[in-house]
Parts: sequence; structure tokens; C-alpha cells
Amino acid sequence: MLYAIISEDIDDSLEKRLAVRPEHLKRLEVLKDEGRLVLAGPHPAVDSEDPGSAGFSGSLIVAEFDSLEAARRWADADPYVAAGVYAQVRVKPFKRVLP
Repeated sequence: MLYAIISEDIDDSLEKRLAVRPEHLKRLEVLKDEGRLVLAGPHPAVDSEDPGSAGFSGSLIVAEFDSLEAARRWADADPYVAAGVYAQVRVKPFKRVLP
């Protein structure tokens, strides 16, 4: 089943994000290589594809997991969680309708 991992950053998270971004992306690449990743990306903190020093306000990942608990375990092990980038992480079942 698909699950949405919806994360909200702490204020001024950009420096922490950049420090662990390679490890964060490596985990997403594994999901992609396994054919389980639907989409992933950050929410710019301002209305721009390149927010510059404004950074990001959170992230969204939609991926396939065996269960809600498995999705939560995966989300809890994210390097952004360990580095204190995220203030909150929610994991919810997701039903893809389109496309």
C-alpha cells in the first residue's frame, strides 16, 4: 500500500538539511531502485522553485510499504529526523487516484 510521509521542518533548518542531505537522498534512491517511490521532494519556504537562503518548510514522500508501521519505522530512521531537521513527521495511508 502507498503511504504519505509529511514532514514539517524546524525554523531555519537549511544548514541541518544540507549537512545530511546526501544520506537522506541515498535512502530515497533505494526506494526508487526497488520501484516503491512514487514521489519525493521538499516544500520551499517561499513561492519559488529555488528558495535560496529561505530554505524549506518540510517534505513530502509518497512510497509503497508493507504496512503503516513499516512506513513509520522507515520515516523514523530518516537522517533528517536524527539531525533535528523535522519538528514533526506524520505518516498516513495514501490512495492514488490520478494519474
